[in-house]
Amino acid sequence: MLALTFVLMFLLLLMGFPMMVPLIIGALAILVVSFPEVGANQLIQQMVGGVRPSVLVAVPMFILAADIMTKGHTANRLLDLVHAFVGHRRGGLPITTAVSCTLFGAVSGSTQATVVAIGTALRPKMLKAGYKDSFTMALLVNASDVALLIPPSIAAIIYGVAANVSVGEMFIAGIGPGILIMVMFSIYSWWISKRWNIPLGERVGWAGRLRAIRGAILPMGFPVVVLGGIYSGLFSPTEAAAMSVFYALIIEMLVFRSVKFSDLPGIALSTGLITAVVFILVGAGQAFSWVISLAQIPTEILGPMLDHVAANPTHLLILIAVSYFVACMFVDPIVAIFVLTPIFIPAINASGVDPILVGTLVVLQSAIGSATPPFGYDIFTAMAVFRRPYMEIIKGTPPFIVMLLATTVLLIMFPQIALFLRDLAFR
Repeated sequence: MLALTFVLMFLLLLMGFPMMVPLIIGALAILVVSFPEVGANQLIQQMVGGVRPSVLVAVPMFILAADIMTKGHTANRLLDLVHAFVGHRRGGLPITTAVSCTLFGAVSGSTQATVVAIGTALRPKMLKAGYKDSFTMALLVNASDVALLIPPSIAAIIYGVAANVSVGEMFIAGIGPGILIMVMFSIYSWWISKRWNIPLGERVGWAGRLRAIRGAILPMGFPVVVLGGIYSGLFSPTEAAAMSVFYALIIEMLVFRSVKFSDLPGIALSTGLITAVVFILVGAGQAFSWVISLAQIPTEILGPMLDHVAANPTHLLILIAVSYFVACMFVDPIVAIFVLTPIFIPAINASGVDPILVGTLVVLQSAIGSATPPFGYDIFTAMAVFRRPYMEIIKGTPPFIVMLLATTVLLIMFPQIALFLRDLAFR
């Protein structure tokens, strides 16, 4: 029955149904065949319960703030700032891309918004400078996924709900791995530029740099509002999300005047559509997780492996990383987090591994999965934005996936990459 259910779900995905449909149909199939005495109304209750935690209110708030900034001038001002300082150096344009994606991720929390905002501005410039399109698109897609690690991170919020851990601690713990990935991508960009003998860009004088700094001061206030408010105890993560929307409206409508009042209905509609998709996935993931737990499927599949590795924290972290990495290659990270996290929580608690370290590892696998074939959703975002076929988008991704997997290994070997700033802020 289990095998047939997963085959049915995979076929539905191949037929083009959105992820929520296979999840709900798969859950119903297991419920009807294995537990006919359980009413479908309990499945609906699980779906509603999945979106009930109050911290999830932060998700649409961060999405709305990202939509406002994507419509406005925030991304361009961050681009100008980075380019003013590194644009004239070897690999200046791709390094600008990697750093700008990290900075925009720190003010938006959305990988898809980062692909759109940074990609549409920098891809033409990189092509004109002589970079191959396969490298350019792969860099944009993978660098944008750093937004899942750099706070505010929607994936960190989802994991915080699923594992019942502090979202504020998850935010802080993602900074170290996010910066490490940015540095790796920048070094690789320098090497590629040297190998391909890409001409150096024009140097920006200090007058231009000062203008870029002045222009980027207000956009750089976003992480100050979010992290500063949470760290100081002034805001909860949800309140910080609301403040980020208010801040975005102030700077884009009143200061930059790049967003008009007439733009707000369209922005709100976009936010509503994305939020609906996210929340339906959260509800469906919770329902599917409940059904397979009821059927004890996770115990049958992962039980022997968990029993074998539970006594060794490093082996447990490796199993967690591999499980989420494989899952996120095929399903949306939100679904993977909701389905797999309840399976691993007992073993995590028993092993004494810091759940925030595990959460950071999980979010990193979500970032990798977002850009990894066959179903990484940022691949399809890039297809829509750049209007290029699937194979062209993924052609240049292997080196970046290797660097992301190397970050996973380093995080397991050196947990302080994630925990140092968390311990500094919360302990």
